Amino acid sequence: MKKLLLASALMATTGTQVVHAEDVKIGVFLGFTGAIESIVADMGPAAELAIKEVSDSGALLGGSSVTGVRGDTTCTDSAAATAAAERLITSDKVSALVGGDCSGVTTAALQNVAMPNGIVMVSPSATSPALSTIEDNGLFFRTAPSDARQGVIVSDILNEKGVKNIAMTYTNNDYGKGLAEAIEKNFTESGGTVTINSAHEDGKGDYSAEVGALAAAGGEVLVVAGYIDQGGKGIIQAALDTGAFDTFYLPDGMVGDALPEAIGPDLNGSYGANPGTDSPGAAKFAEMATAAGFKAGPFAAESYDAAALIMLAMQAAGSSDSAKLKDKVMDVANAPGEKIFPGELAKALKIIADGGDVDYVGASAVELIGAGESAGNYRQVAIDGGKVSTVGYR
Repeated sequence: MKKLLLASALMATTGTQVVHAEDVKIGVFLGFTGAIESIVADMGPAAELAIKEVSDSGALLGGSSVTGVRGDTTCTDSAAATAAAERLITSDKVSALVGGDCSGVTTAALQNVAMPNGIVMVSPSATSPALSTIEDNGLFFRTAPSDARQGVIVSDILNEKGVKNIAMTYTNNDYGKGLAEAIEKNFTESGGTVTINSAHEDGKGDYSAEVGALAAAGGEVLVVAGYIDQGGKGIIQAALDTGAFDTFYLPDGMVGDALPEAIGPDLNGSYGANPGTDSPGAAKFAEMATAAGFKAGPFAAESYDAAALIMLAMQAAGSSDSAKLKDKVMDVANAPGEKIFPGELAKALKIIADGGDVDYVGASAVELIGAGESAGNYRQVAIDGGKVSTVGYR
């Protein structure tokens, strides 16, 4: 049980509910090692920034403190992720989880640990379309859009660039399969041709066989639905080394500064997209991230927002208990209510405590739909001069 900060149990009123100050713990359940660790390097601090902002305010649940506790999903090892989630929930006694990150480990943790223990999960980056319909007992939410939406974005960008045929490779897991299916469906329905759609395994030292098959099928562009620090990078390097392809489409799991830094100038001219927005909240969050010593990189905004939603839902529920806060996540995320941006979490907590409503816009223009997932905003990027450059938003 969470210990009371004062023996006399400090008491406050949230709406009409009496609450007690606690030491609230929130799990930051992300792949700090593994296939997307270069991206998580900004995601983890982003979630922890929101947690610190709320804890420092003293405005949550009658003066409760909030602490983030890290757990490593590894992105790809479901057994390791399940063990990490089990530790966070049963040993560290977290009230909710920011995460997971990659879709397969998120699904495993949800089904094997979070659901049996009744713990809310808000993922900033698990994008598999299967998570839209998974049985979750009302416990799972995500601030990143489904790859069903990303499939439309990829097709639109390719068509606008005049691409008629593509080869595609995907990481052989829930994320890769779901994204590849969404891309193929939308691109072929728009009149394009997918010459080959083949899986690759992460962690291999040699991708020449996979690239050979892709090259034999041909295509104007190679779409690499993989991971930036694992097989996706290996596929691109092997394709460039053999001259099989020179232009690549980079979906969200491949977007980050680490890729052009690793590949070099040969990646110039490639392009892609990841969730993102040019909203006022995004600009404010970027300033906050810089001040805190990290970058507002891919999925960082969504990570800040995932943590913020959990804590605002706690305030609205008058409790840190997931069984109660799960019913408030959609309420604080959407209209009606006063719009809340990054850096305004204390203000939001006070509004809720006084019986008012908030519409959390946050860093990623949050709007939760359906089963509690983002409606979907994307940042279109190009690789130029060895860097990831933003060229527009969708």
